[in-house]
Amino acid sequence: MHIDILDLVEGAKQARGLAVIIDVFRAFSTACYVVQNGAREIIPVGDVDLAYKLKKENPDYVLMGERKGKMLPGFDYGNSPADIQTVDFSGKTVIQTTSAGTQGFANAKDADEMISGSFVNAEAIVAYIKKKSPEKVSLVCMGTWAVNPNDEDTLCAEYIAGRLNNQEFDKTEIYQRLKNSKTARIFFDPALTWAPEADFDLCLNIGLCDFVLKAEKVEHDLLALRPIYS
Repeated sequence: MHIDILDLVEGAKQARGLAVIIDVFRAFSTACYVVQNGAREIIPVGDVDLAYKLKKENPDYVLMGERKGKMLPGFDYGNSPADIQTVDFSGKTVIQTTSAGTQGFANAKDADEMISGSFVNAEAIVAYIKKKSPEKVSLVCMGTWAVNPNDEDTLCAEYIAGRLNNQEFDKTEIYQRLKNSKTARIFFDPALTWAPEADFDLCLNIGLCDFVLKAEKVEHDLLALRPIYS
């Protein structure tokens, strides 16, 4: 199994084989909690206008996401796992658009298969990849706003790659390293109400969820992330 670690939108465009689109803070951590709370599927879209259009055409869909971290006007939820942790999404279809994570799905067009990546379901991702045993794995770190690489996505990619080779990790060390990272500062600034402190712990709940979110093609060239349980 050949494993590549790639970065940002350009990395997504280079992804081949089984691509894991990683966004730890916070898109694909939030996605895991949404599915854990009963959502049937998540439609990841890169374009805000498309997200609004889908919501207008499907009023019963849940509209969720952000730009530069903040919830957009008319959206039902932002990009915070703390805000949706207790919400019942049973049977719902969720439209998700974010600055970084969903851009990866929009651009990894040459991958054979795509799944989302986060620490929350990292162990399920490892088990899924081992079971599939693809020749090539592309771990795509979407970074901050899909512009700059960040510690959490890179470390998540390194964790998945290491676990695929049966490497053991100290989860406490990962937690402390990321707590001291530049990106994590937003969670500990009371002025940034769109990034509650609880989000940090929720995004670092390593191995909580026992499913991967696999992208499947649906109508009008859209993708839907649906759970596959390990």
